[in-house]
Amino acid sequence: MYAMASSNSSSLVPHSNSSNTMYRKGLNPSHQKGPVRSLPDVCPKEPTGDSNNLCDEPSVVADQHKWTIYHSKVNLPAALNDPRLAKRESDFFTKTWGQDFVETEVLPASCLPPITKENFSSYFQQTSLREKSHEKLKTICPSKDDYNRTAFSHSLVNNSRADLEQVPKIFLKPDFALDDSLTFNAVLPWSHFSSAGGKGSRDTASSKLLQEKLSHYLDIVEVNIAQQISMRSDAFFHAMTSQHELQDYLRKTSQAVTMLRDKISQIDRVMCEGSLQILRQALTRNNCIKLYSKLKLMATVHQTQPTVQLLLSTSDYVGALDLIATTQEVLQQELQGIHCFRHLGSQLCELEKLIDKMIIAEFTSYVQSDLNRPLDEDFQVVEEERLVALVFGLLKLRKLDFYEIYAHEMMASAKNIIKQCVVSIVSQIDEIDSEVVTKLADQMRMMNFSHWFDLLQNIFSTFTIFLQRVKATLNVIRSVVLMVLDKNQRFREMEVTAAQKALSRESNMDTDLAYLTHEGLFISDAFREGELPHAATNTNFQRNASPSSSEPSGSDSVSDPECTTDSSSSKDHTLPSVTPGGVEIIMTEDMKLTDLELGRVANSIQELLYNASDICHDRCVKFLLARAKDGFLEKLNSSEFVSLSRTVETFVQDTERVCGRRSMSLRGALQSQANKFVNRFHEERKTKLSLLLDNERWKQADVPAEFQDLVDSITDGKIILPERKPGCTEERKPTDFLTVDGQKYAVVGTVLILIRIILEYCTCVDDIPSITTDMLTRLSELLKYFNSRSCQLVLGAGALQVVGLKTITTKNLALSSRCLQLIVHYIPIIRAHFEARLQPKQYSLLRQFDHITKDYNDHIAEISAKLVSIMDGLFNKLLSKYEVKAPVPSMYFRTICKQVAKMHEAIYDLLPEEQTQALFLRINSSCRLHLKSQLCHLNVTNDGGPLHGMVAADIAFYTGNVQALKGLKDLDLNMGDIWEQKR
Repeated sequence: MYAMASSNSSSLVPHSNSSNTMYRKGLNPSHQKGPVRSLPDVCPKEPTGDSNNLCDEPSVVADQHKWTIYHSKVNLPAALNDPRLAKRESDFFTKTWGQDFVETEVLPASCLPPITKENFSSYFQQTSLREKSHEKLKTICPSKDDYNRTAFSHSLVNNSRADLEQVPKIFLKPDFALDDSLTFNAVLPWSHFSSAGGKGSRDTASSKLLQEKLSHYLDIVEVNIAQQISMRSDAFFHAMTSQHELQDYLRKTSQAVTMLRDKISQIDRVMCEGSLQILRQALTRNNCIKLYSKLKLMATVHQTQPTVQLLLSTSDYVGALDLIATTQEVLQQELQGIHCFRHLGSQLCELEKLIDKMIIAEFTSYVQSDLNRPLDEDFQVVEEERLVALVFGLLKLRKLDFYEIYAHEMMASAKNIIKQCVVSIVSQIDEIDSEVVTKLADQMRMMNFSHWFDLLQNIFSTFTIFLQRVKATLNVIRSVVLMVLDKNQRFREMEVTAAQKALSRESNMDTDLAYLTHEGLFISDAFREGELPHAATNTNFQRNASPSSSEPSGSDSVSDPECTTDSSSSKDHTLPSVTPGGVEIIMTEDMKLTDLELGRVANSIQELLYNASDICHDRCVKFLLARAKDGFLEKLNSSEFVSLSRTVETFVQDTERVCGRRSMSLRGALQSQANKFVNRFHEERKTKLSLLLDNERWKQADVPAEFQDLVDSITDGKIILPERKPGCTEERKPTDFLTVDGQKYAVVGTVLILIRIILEYCTCVDDIPSITTDMLTRLSELLKYFNSRSCQLVLGAGALQVVGLKTITTKNLALSSRCLQLIVHYIPIIRAHFEARLQPKQYSLLRQFDHITKDYNDHIAEISAKLVSIMDGLFNKLLSKYEVKAPVPSMYFRTICKQVAKMHEAIYDLLPEEQTQALFLRINSSCRLHLKSQLCHLNVTNDGGPLHGMVAADIAFYTGNVQALKGLKDLDLNMGDIWEQKR
């Protein structure tokens, strides 16, 4: 008999091969990592909170007095081989359980070790020798009983075989069947019953004979059967005896089992039932708590939409978005499959899209109102709390390109600032009729420089305030982004620390806890299951999802009123953070922004401040170019352009100080205008110098006090133009000479103007540093022009045709040389001035001053040579006719002395004394050379004769006259060299 029982998880498998007898539950092989000690699974399974885990299997202890499936006993082979059925039903299992039942392979029991032939190898080795010896002894010496039994059985078999041979073979055939007509006729011949008449004695005798014959056959068979039974009687009676003993053993075992079950039932009722009831009630309580929490959570979720509306009414977008995200997470995890909330998820998604549009629209509105409010001296951020909330909302929505909105509005505001400034200035000018001239550009071009310059200064100051306000706003936005970035980093550090603590706690837990209930639950699991995480989730969500003030007081969704705007995920930790404006904001990790994204946003906001500076500079560039279309800026004088340059440079420095980066567009536009200004500046002064030179008569000019002050202002190599004071200059009279560093310079009027022009170049470089190289090149060109042009006019005698001079006198030459010396004196000062304002890589440009100095010195030397050549021609003309005769001094030397005196008179007041002496030494050398040549020609020697005496008298006259001139008293004429050395 086979017992069928549906035991899914409580099949007990004894392991007798182990030294310690233990029982293992039939669990999943993947879960059996080692031998787990447990009690035999004889206790009824208790509910653990999950209806799917309930088991309907009856207990053999608690239900032993009831009819259960264990009382159902069916012979499975008999059921499968039912003789009442025409054929075996092949669909015995599949008609109920499906086709897969038959085809499913039965997996080997995981708790039973595989038994192979190798397990019995040791036993075979121990018994193989004994078995061989036993078989050998049995064949050699059979037992007495076996011999007797064998002999007796052989005799019986022989006798029975002889008797059985009397029985016809037809009765012994396996296909013997009386329903077969042939078989029936063979057994009962019809010839014994075929007489047509009545009952004859022959027929009766035949019938009786047949009956006796068949009875004899039956007796033979019965005797053989009895003999067979007698031969096997020992085994039969032994089996019957064993069966009775087995029945007795089974009866005693059943009684013992029944007694044991009664005792176990009593133990269960007395010792276990109460404890299990406590566990069952604890689980029931936990289930009730779960149900209550679930209902409370559903009530709270039901109030999500009103709460979101309330938060939106107070512009708490972050709270609304956090509440929506928390509700979505709860719907997907805790309330998944709840029918009444099947449309709430899509509704919240639409509401989130609406919030997206609202927050972008409000951010745009805030930016417009902030950038377009009146530009006063207030740099504070208005409604900082609102700005912080909007930025948090945009980060929550991952709208990381919100700064582009600010950039667009900033550009529009910059355009509007220019327009407002122009309108305000135009409205104050009576000369401009706005009704006739409607375009702002045309109105601006009608302004004179003073009005236009005031407008430019107003634009610069307005843009400076605008940039300071933009910087304050962007600093608040960037601080919020950096705050979120810092919070993310701290949160990750907290998670790492918490994970490390959790690992340390797990390593210290006791691992020797025994199982108490089914499904492997510990005592702590039974009480703690579903309590902490679930309750914590619901508590956090209920605290975050506060209902609106209009909610009925009897609602189950009770929440903390102080946490109405605190929005966080059901699994988030909230950390209060304080914004720069003092606004406390609860930051959550729902934003899920990476450090890279937040860093990019922060850098983009900082770059936006740089772009603000660039935008302001670009608008100012357009303003300058609009005014420069008619050549207005090129027509400015130097002082006006310097004022413009200083103002632009001040604005550039202010914007650089505010934004932290220098914008080059305005400076580049100014540089372009400066280049045009330099060209015009240079052309004007070059033209002026050319006109002055063309009209210069090369006579000594009086030096006004204004020019003397101009020269005196250059002290210690610093070139600064003094301020003009008309009242003071009228009281001072002009002087004959220009005093420079204690030296007197006789100059012409053109040189005085040139000195002022040179100082204007240097001063212009101070005011406009960007044009230093251009000014250096232009000034070098101007100095070269003056040198070459003055050379053409004086040395080249160009002044005779240009000005109409009758001749170029020695005084003209000396005055020209002195003017050149004055310029040479200032060239090192000019060089040092430019060198201090050039970059080291630009020092090669200073070589131009070296070339200019060389050209000027060469020109001065040529003038000196020209003066000497004039006297040399005179000496050659007079001394070539010189004759040694009376009267003494001769007429030639009288003429020579007269011309030397005129030369001295012409140049003495113009040139310094040392230069005069050097010049007359060269003149004296020329005279001595010509005199020596003539004496040699006349063959006059210093022999003491009359001719020698006469020549000596002429030389003494010449020497006395030359040394009698001013400044030449100590001049060594060395006239003894005129005589040839005697051989």
